[in-house]
Amino acid sequence: MAAVPSSRTADWWRDAAIYQVYPRSFADGDGDGTGDLAGVRTRLPYLAELGVDAVWFTPWYLSPLVDGGYDVADYRTIDPAFGTLEEAEKLISEAADLGIRVIIDIVPNHVSDQHAWFQAALAAGPGSPERELFHFRPGRGEHGELPPNDWPSQFAGTTWTRVPDGEWYLHLFTPEQPDLNWAHPAVRREHEDVLRFWFERGVAGVRIDSAALPAKHPQLPDFVEGVDPHPYIDQDELHDIYRSWRALADEYGGVFVGEVWLPDAERFARYLRPDELHTAFNFNFLACPWDAGRLRRTIDDTLAEHAPVGAPATWVLCNHDVTRTVTRYGRADTAFDFATKAFGTPTDPALGTRRARAAALLTLALPGSVYLYQGEELGLPEAEIPLTRIQDPMHFRSGGIDPGRDGCRVPLPWTADAPAYGFGPAGEPWLPQPDDWARYAVDRQSARPDSMLSLYRTALRLRRSVAGFGDGPMSWLPAADGVLAFTRPHGLICVVNLADRPAELPAHGQLLLSSGPLDADGRLPSDTAVWLRA
Repeated sequence: MAAVPSSRTADWWRDAAIYQVYPRSFADGDGDGTGDLAGVRTRLPYLAELGVDAVWFTPWYLSPLVDGGYDVADYRTIDPAFGTLEEAEKLISEAADLGIRVIIDIVPNHVSDQHAWFQAALAAGPGSPERELFHFRPGRGEHGELPPNDWPSQFAGTTWTRVPDGEWYLHLFTPEQPDLNWAHPAVRREHEDVLRFWFERGVAGVRIDSAALPAKHPQLPDFVEGVDPHPYIDQDELHDIYRSWRALADEYGGVFVGEVWLPDAERFARYLRPDELHTAFNFNFLACPWDAGRLRRTIDDTLAEHAPVGAPATWVLCNHDVTRTVTRYGRADTAFDFATKAFGTPTDPALGTRRARAAALLTLALPGSVYLYQGEELGLPEAEIPLTRIQDPMHFRSGGIDPGRDGCRVPLPWTADAPAYGFGPAGEPWLPQPDDWARYAVDRQSARPDSMLSLYRTALRLRRSVAGFGDGPMSWLPAADGVLAFTRPHGLICVVNLADRPAELPAHGQLLLSSGPLDADGRLPSDTAVWLRA
């Protein structure tokens, strides 16, 4: 397949379509049931045909995989379950030949408890230099039997674990993910070295996991709800760290996208100043219900947040941490609850699919860059995982209340009539695939012009080839209640009908693409979107 240009502009990241790969579940090259880099390499032509500009890989490093690879034991080694460093280098090169850039994932807040630094800290004992790289503290109480503070976990459960010598160490996530001490210069040097290591191997960018968490208040005070500043979220020291990272990335032409969850728009925008991160994920849009008024406010708020610092917005409908779009949008209340995921509530697959198709055109028409999670282009619903097969620590640390995130991480179906739907040459996948997933397989959808896959391929092709999409201005058009309509440059118009009745389309508009058929009178049905050229 011939290489294609990955963007119309030099600042490719401002309007890129970026595809997220969860390596364990994308494609299995060696038949052991786990996705790997060999599998990804065989599917690169698929990604090129889909029309994406870049691929973001969740962690592929050496890891015990307690938390899906976000417990990193060695950033310079590929986990054997995924392949080798040589394979990663080949993948980066082969992707570049197809016009696809590679973005990797860095987890600065913590490492694995199997990381050499943490193992040395355990062996060295209290008061040692090795323990200064982490947050070791004596406990409270008469015999040090109580945790050093009361910080809540990002997962359910405690944030402190006691070691045999009596000290406690901090972990905002699982006990297998000890937090690093970012006040220590060695921690900063190590991460800058890791960034150089991967930029020198050709990666184009870095996604920063939990980007607002690494710095902590030096006294580690107790958490008090509603009292600012928060002791471990959005510390001012972070900006100095990211400015040094930006200077390093600029040497290589690399870019950053931060996972930044903050309710304060002004503080959120600080991370996107010209000398810090290039972009950050837009979680307010992802969590917004299927409601025209609320979506419009979210879009306006997002653009207003980014405007003062000149950063492009990012748009995303789903990722490896949330319930899949088809399932969310198939519920009566489509607002996403990050605490419970509303798992098991009634869902209408046909409704969810119709809305997901419309949401795809809405998202791809908005100004900025867009992220697409693997399987979104297939219209995959959330899979229900048998209790005996759940692996996500979120489920276990919640006492079984939270269903966990495995339902959106199930291996992809490639070939309808093959074992494991063509995910790999042999072996049962690491997570079970639903019995009815043949209908979603790539080979079947490729043959159907009305499939979700065909819709995404066409939309991404138009987004790349037709002037007016991507970065740039937008303006709202007058529209009926429940309808979103806006213009982009060069006469492009996007109309999305979220009302419960058909909507009239602008006169004299040439139809470029529709998420579903128009009615007999040429009107836009409910839960349908179109792209027009005036």
